[in-house]
Amino acid sequence: MSARIPRDKKLDHSFEMAQIRRDFVKEQTGVELEHVGKFSFDPANTAGNIENFIGVAQVPIGLAGPVLVNGEHAQGEFYVPMATSEGTLVASYNRGMRLLREAGGVTVSVVDDAMQRAPVFIFDDARQAREFGKWVDENFNSIKEMAEKTTSSGKLRNIEKYPAARMMYLRFNFTTGDAAGQNMVSKATYFACEWIKKTYPGIRKYMLSGAMDTDKKHSQLNTLHTRGKRVIAEATIPSELLQSLMGVSAQTLYKMRAISQVGNFMAGSTNTGAHSANGITALFMATGQDVANVAESSAAVTFADINENGDYYIAITIPSLIVATYGGGTGLATQKECLDIMDCHGKGKVYKLAEIIGATVLAGELSLGAAVLAGDWVSSHDALGRNR
Repeated sequence: MSARIPRDKKLDHSFEMAQIRRDFVKEQTGVELEHVGKFSFDPANTAGNIENFIGVAQVPIGLAGPVLVNGEHAQGEFYVPMATSEGTLVASYNRGMRLLREAGGVTVSVVDDAMQRAPVFIFDDARQAREFGKWVDENFNSIKEMAEKTTSSGKLRNIEKYPAARMMYLRFNFTTGDAAGQNMVSKATYFACEWIKKTYPGIRKYMLSGAMDTDKKHSQLNTLHTRGKRVIAEATIPSELLQSLMGVSAQTLYKMRAISQVGNFMAGSTNTGAHSANGITALFMATGQDVANVAESSAAVTFADINENGDYYIAITIPSLIVATYGGGTGLATQKECLDIMDCHGKGKVYKLAEIIGATVLAGELSLGAAVLAGDWVSSHDALGRNR
């Protein structure tokens, strides 16, 4: 029989239990966890964030910036912590931030905000499902009241309806304050669905998720309807500045964007840009976000244009940026410090963080696009990306 991992029901998140489990790893595998076991915070602070705690995975953190953000919540220059093991990444984002700063900064707007849970209700036939959908519309206020009894910060915004066969898929859309909110909306939707089940006759059964919330996976529905924060970052850059700092003209960069759009389309990509997942992941890891949400958050729509005076306009729309400044992993020791660098920890800061991430992503798009055209892409990886 396999040996069971040691646990303590009362003091499982403690220095002692972490050491006992590291000793267990050594007994079972022969590996001594010298570096995993070195950390600076009390394991008790990880309760609710991790089970069977043994230590930490230490990912290098670099600093990029400052990035100049002209947001509604983030205004001014910000230094950005980025956790990554990919050489050249921080340097590339740093270069893009310099370009944007000298061009006057990035205008960033949070244009929508919604977190979903999508239950499905099953009936005897399609007509019953159709009538149920009408009832949902008529009783929205009662459903909203039941859902919001479970949370002080979650607000039910609207319910989308998608009928198929004898099922009615509902998509509950909540705003969730400064939390990412997946657990919050699950509980709220469950209470609302239990009330619906007791109140509406003829429901054969329901499932709390019929998968149309697309949790931890991207969907076209999210691109159109938003999941998390919908963020648009945009900037106008003089062609002369592009040429002097990046070695490319606005016209050349614009033509490359048109060609890459075709390639993205043929590949069936959910992102028409270059690599927004790089910056988002690095920031997620540094600031205690749920990193699996990169599966949704990395989707993006880019747009570029040449203004009448020859300047380069570029915008990136991130339709599903799932971030938090409160709760989850944001209160862990190093993650809180990284949020504090940007003054983004705690309540009332989530839109500010979303705007800084949007500006960071745009910096990375510009830097990589210019590097590919100027021939710096491979050479910079050779110079900075090798583990010496």
